[in-house]
Amino acid sequence: MTQKRALIVIDVQKGFDEYAVSGERDNPDCEANVARLIEAWRAASQPIVFVRHDSVEPQSVLRPGQPGNDFKAVITGTPDLLVTKSVNSAFYGSPDLDAWLKANGINEIAICGIQTNMCCETTARMGGNLGYDVWFVLDATHTFAKEVGGLKLSATQLAAATAINLDGEFAGVLDTATAISGLAS
Repeated sequence: MTQKRALIVIDVQKGFDEYAVSGERDNPDCEANVARLIEAWRAASQPIVFVRHDSVEPQSVLRPGQPGNDFKAVITGTPDLLVTKSVNSAFYGSPDLDAWLKANGINEIAICGIQTNMCCETTARMGGNLGYDVWFVLDATHTFAKEVGGLKLSATQLAAATAINLDGEFAGVLDTATAISGLAS
């Protein structure tokens, strides 16, 4: 049986551009790296899952029917599966991602997309807890600075915290070049 690793591309949607205030977003190469991953997965005939956040909040730019709900231009072609969700984890979307992966004999996943410390990290944690071998492709994610109770962390700090939280516990944290190389081997 050929081993399959599904690429799960999370929430690469136009609406996130509205949060890209100068100095608040990290990793300007995220979208280019996501495109490289999609191209490599297609070339290797490996499964690709696109995940779209369909917000239920009335004011959200990610609400269905709003231009911000659309995928960015780097999300090309037809995925093997499109999952829509209104929460952080792609495993709580429709159709059921876990059931689809199991039905297709897939126990390895690679995660990329937006936001590093939100939907991407949550999906990676759940994937690890569900027993999947998870690659978290850090340089194919991005996030934004966040402030709570007077404490502000930069996007770079949040991405670093995600990498530290995930690596070895829930996922292997790697970069795009390593993921593409690992896919080929």
